[in-house]
Amino acid sequence: MADLDFDLDFKPAYGEAVPVADGVERITVNNPSPFTFHGTNSYIVGGRSVAVIDPGPEDEAHFQALMTALSGREVTHIAVSHTHRDHSPLARRLKEATGALIVAEGPHRAARLLHEGEVNPFAESSDMDFTPDMVLDDGDRIEGDGWSLTAILTPGHTANHAAFALGGAGRGDETGIVFSADHVMAWATSIVAPPDGSMTDYMASLEKLLARDDRLYLPGHGGPVRQPAAFLRGLRTHRRMRERAILERLRAGDRAIPDMVAAIYATTDVRLHGAAALSVLAHLEDLVERGDVETDGPPALTGLFRLAPGAEP
Repeated sequence: MADLDFDLDFKPAYGEAVPVADGVERITVNNPSPFTFHGTNSYIVGGRSVAVIDPGPEDEAHFQALMTALSGREVTHIAVSHTHRDHSPLARRLKEATGALIVAEGPHRAARLLHEGEVNPFAESSDMDFTPDMVLDDGDRIEGDGWSLTAILTPGHTANHAAFALGGAGRGDETGIVFSADHVMAWATSIVAPPDGSMTDYMASLEKLLARDDRLYLPGHGGPVRQPAAFLRGLRTHRRMRERAILERLRAGDRAIPDMVAAIYATTDVRLHGAAALSVLAHLEDLVERGDVETDGPPALTGLFRLAPGAEP
């Protein structure tokens, strides 16, 4: 998208363990798509004893690549950032093979209850069978031989999304490296799609990360984010611009989400307009919650929206 400087120079090297930082290797799943870029990144952290972050989908070639890279090493933890099917299902098989503990914020859940008659468009993309052995709260830490991972809860893309800050065992997360999963990526903005996702939560999580002082993000898809603070500010600006565009369409007389999408995403491939509609809905939910926009009944894809009296021009 033109208003963000995305880094598309990424070579997936399927099946290979690629060193990306001191004590960190990346193996990318061969599952490219409009939603996964070149594929899902799994990370191996540590030396003799390791953690695997986001083992990925149930994919035989990727499982074998992981097992080859893990040969001769003890796997103590399998950390899962969130429960979309391109990130978490292989955790179960990897646990059976290694005996490692699965750790995550929790099972899959939506950010809010379904409205009457509403269908969750991402239900089939969610790993409803996922159950962690260890539930992580914000700031909880797991440790291995010379490494630690600290949970940073970052809901928004999903309700149970977590990032992980890398540190040395017993010394916190002083490396300045964060595994940002799908919350912050260098190739595209994160999908925030109700009811699984929440724009209110997503924006709060951006502010939470901006309060930190990290030097490198390793995301769930694509290459590293090398200047996290500047990139986060860009993401925040991008989302605020989208919000302003929605308010402008309401002032222009648009009431329905499809009309707003047609105008705001006029240069976007129409095949992506369904995802764009969910993003607009996420913004509208946030605007309704803040009192800037009104609708009859709960915000919905089929609903009609209007500016609230007294909304800022």
